[in-house]
Amino acid sequence: MRIELNKLPDESELTEVYAPEWWRSEQEGEQVLGLDGPLQVRLKILRTGTKYILEGEMKGGIRVRCDRCLEPYPFDLDAGFHLYLQATPSVQKGETEVELLDEDMEVEFISGDEVDLDAIVREQVFLSLPMKNVCRESCRGLCPTCGANWNRETCDCRKEPANPAFQKLKTLKTNDSKR
Repeated sequence: MRIELNKLPDESELTEVYAPEWWRSEQEGEQVLGLDGPLQVRLKILRTGTKYILEGEMKGGIRVRCDRCLEPYPFDLDAGFHLYLQATPSVQKGETEVELLDEDMEVEFISGDEVDLDAIVREQVFLSLPMKNVCRESCRGLCPTCGANWNRETCDCRKEPANPAFQKLKTLKTNDSKR
């Protein structure tokens, strides 16, 4: 959904419901696999001089990939976000780069007066994910040798340290071992 900011009143609210087929994975192995149902997005846009303040809320279900076992599982998304939108700073003739100030780090730069809300919503879905996605706390993950999913099967791979250089550490004596 594209909106023209200059045609909006100083304060406006938008509500959009994204259908499950809206989500398209852009890369193979992407963390978010798709929507588990409709994703409801409520936006409030405020104009403040040359900047726009975008406040939003997202609610819905998504399918994500577990970081331990790589299996998909449902994740309930209920997140809010706050963005500043501003026109891209102009580049002076002869300059190839623009120096950004500290306050510019919180701003989403846009070119022109049109903004793609779909791209913003997609970005906010990724940003609202936890640092570590696990299907359940007791997820055992994958065998690093054969790739077996330890939640469903066992394997006969030997459990050795990943790096043989650390084998020498087993021979070190500590103060506790002298007692």
